[in-house]
Amino acid sequence: MPSRPTPAEHRRLTVLLTAGAYLLVTLDALVVVTALPSIHADLGGGAGNLPWIINAYALTFASGIITASALGDRLGRRRTYAVGLVLFSLASAACALAPTLGLLIGFRAVQGLGAAIVMPLGLTLLTSSFPADRRGAVVGIWGGVAGLGVASGPLVGGVVTEGLDWHWVFWVNVPLGLSASFLVLRLLPETYGPRTRLDPLGMLTASGAMASLVWGVLRAPEAGWRSAEVIVALAAGVVLLAAFLGWESRTPAPMVPLSLFRSRVFAAASLTQFLMAASIFATAYVTSQYFQISRGDSPLGTGLRFLPWTMTPLLVAPVAGKLVDRLGARALAAPGLVLQAAGFVWLLREAHTHASYAGFVVPFVVAGVGISMALPAPSAAGLNAAPPELLGRAAGVVNTLQQIGQAAGVAVVTVVFDAHGSLATPSATLSGYEPALVTAAAISVLGALAALGIRRHRTSSLEDRPALADEVVEGAAA
Repeated sequence: MPSRPTPAEHRRLTVLLTAGAYLLVTLDALVVVTALPSIHADLGGGAGNLPWIINAYALTFASGIITASALGDRLGRRRTYAVGLVLFSLASAACALAPTLGLLIGFRAVQGLGAAIVMPLGLTLLTSSFPADRRGAVVGIWGGVAGLGVASGPLVGGVVTEGLDWHWVFWVNVPLGLSASFLVLRLLPETYGPRTRLDPLGMLTASGAMASLVWGVLRAPEAGWRSAEVIVALAAGVVLLAAFLGWESRTPAPMVPLSLFRSRVFAAASLTQFLMAASIFATAYVTSQYFQISRGDSPLGTGLRFLPWTMTPLLVAPVAGKLVDRLGARALAAPGLVLQAAGFVWLLREAHTHASYAGFVVPFVVAGVGISMALPAPSAAGLNAAPPELLGRAAGVVNTLQQIGQAAGVAVVTVVFDAHGSLATPSATLSGYEPALVTAAAISVLGALAALGIRRHRTSSLEDRPALADEVVEGAAA
């Protein structure tokens, strides 16, 4: 085997290793959903603590992305990415061995930190390996694999839990993650961002702001929006975010250069990413409740019923990514999000008329094709609008907004659902589901309007650029 891959081999390996690792971290966001009853039966603990097996992962995932991106730029993206994979793998083993529910939740938080490193740095390694005019295609592949993780998470969790036991939901990550970290260090070249000093105050305020805001949003449905806990968390998040923005505007070496948002393309792409994620997760959350409570489906059955929607990106998103490169992000994202909203409204009609499941298949496919069109567009457009030396930090911002959007979307539809219905009976669930799904469709339309601001952004390919003083690329380790 040659000690150094050719450029074409390097690109294929980068796609394989980054997309595969992204599959792991997206899969683990939802894989425990169908294992929760078995975990509760084995470890005990209060039923109200079970959602934090999911929320602890989401909290640290969202709050650590920007800091991880900055550390990767400074310490080496490949090296930091491999560390994230190792941390994720070891935390997965600790989750499998956890003797109590409290320790499992704690180890899930550590696992989320590993995911926070893997997600943005994987995207940076991927996009920095391809010229700008090919990023849409590779981001489409990356996003399609993520769609597979979201689609198969509850299904894989149900199959593994029923066939083996819930511990194997976490054990399967260990050999895959450790093998990927070894191959990353062995085969991929090292890259760095700008050679600036670290920004500790920026890291603390950014992580604190994201953690406080996500905590408040996640706790609000249970504790209530007017509870002291939620108000204090959200207020602290706003104060820390303001402090972060104030500091970043003054410091000579900002962790997140605010100049990124002077680009209308980057700002519009970031907002589109936020609203797109909010609409997807909001719909998945309330539709899961509808299928299980109003229609009486099992968690595993619900995961199977979602497949016409959630499997579509695996097939369509790579094609859409190539079209993004040819037609521009706006041409795919705006109509795609409108088409997704139309699919949601069609789902609403089928639910209102109590149709059989067969009536849901076509609207699920329509929504799936719509989101598949939009999925690669905001990331590709946002990263293409960023200077090459800021690529890692731009990826961190886009990915953070995606995670915050997921939590915000679930929180918003939960408020709407609770205002019109409840989970007490099938009819009360349907009463809440209908306005909640309308809200999710409206969020998708808002995403389409935001996407109209993503004008065609032309940049020369990285291969045509002169070497940058701030971007250092070293050969792969022999």
